[in-house]
Amino acid sequence: MVALAAVFPIYWLFATSLRRPEDVTSLSPLPWPVSIANYTDAATKVDIAGLIGNTFFVALLSAAAQLLIALLASYAFAMYTFPFRKVLYLAFVGTWLVPFQVTMLPNYVLLTRLGLINTLIGVVLPTLCSALAVLLLRQHLASFPKELVAAAKIDGRSSWSILWTVVVPNLRPALAALGILLFINAWNEYFWPAVVLRQSNSVLQLGLRSFMGTEGDQWGPMMALAGLACLPVLLMYLVLQRHIADAFVRSGLK
Repeated sequence: MVALAAVFPIYWLFATSLRRPEDVTSLSPLPWPVSIANYTDAATKVDIAGLIGNTFFVALLSAAAQLLIALLASYAFAMYTFPFRKVLYLAFVGTWLVPFQVTMLPNYVLLTRLGLINTLIGVVLPTLCSALAVLLLRQHLASFPKELVAAAKIDGRSSWSILWTVVVPNLRPALAALGILLFINAWNEYFWPAVVLRQSNSVLQLGLRSFMGTEGDQWGPMMALAGLACLPVLLMYLVLQRHIADAFVRSGLK
């Protein structure tokens, strides 16, 4: 029942997008007769391919950068001993508690001086580091068998080689689950792209505003574009769901 309750809004989204324009407000559970008029209307109103491409670029680059930086930082915090390690870790994770709205203005001023306003790189740059990702990966690495790392050092491997040949292969489920979480978070982001980007260089979430106006909202095309925005995330989850399940199972093992 809980699963049905969670899936029903997604079903209703696609059902509404497949109704005829005059039947968009219908409460019928089945969209009949089926029509793709809302999708064609959306395609004439906005550049769907461009919006999807921009959103995918921003989400993929942001998630990949956060994952890489979190992997390196968590590896250092978990495997090395150095002065003030705990203090630095707490300070690093403490940045997670600072609302993004507090750092929004300094980030905007910095991007303005760098000439990155209304660019996709300007959207990605302030999100390169995720304290949440470091926290989650550090928990996994803290329970990683230190014997494997010690054996690799005895074999003469460098720290960089140990990370990529010993640690990362055993963290694939956790990295896949975290990568999906970071990708979805970047894919769904609205506030920061709305500050940095203009309509001429936009992402899907901002493109939805094209169907909202003072004379009324165009629910059909809006649902069609929202449905297209959901598809990449759903497909990614279907492909990587096994790794997500493994991550939750292994997180409870010591």
